[in-house]
Amino acid sequence: MNIREILAINLRRLRRAKRLSQENLAHDAEIDRTYISSLERCVYAASIDVVDSLARVLGVEAADLLKPPLPTGREKKKSRRSKDA
Repeated sequence: MNIREILAINLRRLRRAKRLSQENLAHDAEIDRTYISSLERCVYAASIDVVDSLARVLGVEAADLLKPPLPTGREKKKSRRSKDA
């Protein structure tokens, strides 16, 4: 998983957890809504300033947006099955 994918997953997860639309997040972070969409789809790479702005609005540290997500239960089962095969 590359850094854009990690950012996209964390951004979408945290935005939804805060019950923010892309538009609300963009407004609060003072960036364009289409840019949020592009980040969540891995179209663009975010600058460190944008990551900081998004983190501030989401109430997390900037580093939290760049940490690989922990595998979910379903992903753990998948990887266990592939090891058994």
